[in-house]
Amino acid sequence: MKTKIFILGCAVALLSSCAVIRPGDVGIKQQFGKLKGKTKTQGLMFFNPFTSSIVRVPIRTVNKEIRLNLPSKEGLNVQAEISILYHIEEEKVREIITRVGKRYEQTLILSTFRSASADVCARFFAKDMHSGKRGEIEKEIKSQMSILLEGRGFDIEAVLLKSITLPKGLYAAIEGKLQAEQQAQQMKFILQREEKEAERKRIEAAGIRDAQLIIKEGITKENIEWKSLEVLKEISMSPNAKLILTDGKTPVLIGGDKD
Repeated sequence: MKTKIFILGCAVALLSSCAVIRPGDVGIKQQFGKLKGKTKTQGLMFFNPFTSSIVRVPIRTVNKEIRLNLPSKEGLNVQAEISILYHIEEEKVREIITRVGKRYEQTLILSTFRSASADVCARFFAKDMHSGKRGEIEKEIKSQMSILLEGRGFDIEAVLLKSITLPKGLYAAIEGKLQAEQQAQQMKFILQREEKEAERKRIEAAGIRDAQLIIKEGITKENIEWKSLEVLKEISMSPNAKLILTDGKTPVLIGGDKD
């Protein structure tokens, strides 16, 4: 019985004196408030539970979602839901915990983001956050955060504007503007189509006019006489009986047997 209790006690002591560091995290021992030893990646890490503890810090990509109001260039407040993707550089973990503490996300990441996002969004109109300039805003916030956090051990991977809620009335104004732009584009298309049709008709009319001029130029006295002689020749070669009166220029057929 005593043996079982001893074994059970040893097992409990062993389990309470080791920590499991999962993939994507690092652990560092903290003894009497001071960081001891090197950081350890995934695996078991032993420590004295009475004098020490293990500080776990994720070095994988972290997705931090934030909801806040952003100022716009025209002075409006735009509600936004934003994701910050970042990770900590492994070799900087000890320095971050020592100089900033375990609440580094609140102290550095979020405060830096709020400052950068307010500064960037104040240079854009509210409608820009809901249009094609969203990507430009995201890149500028990320760039400014990276500058502010340079050398601190944080790598800002991306800033994503997930959803934007514009002030009431602004949606209707934007939709009205888009509708007006669509109507203008449609009218422009109609005008271009009518211009092409008018050009086609002008070309067609010019062709008919040129054809008529050519025909008119070909109807001369000499051409008429030449055609008359050709007709006279064909009639004279016909086997049918006929009476042809002519002055040598214009034949006149009188009567004639039919086949």
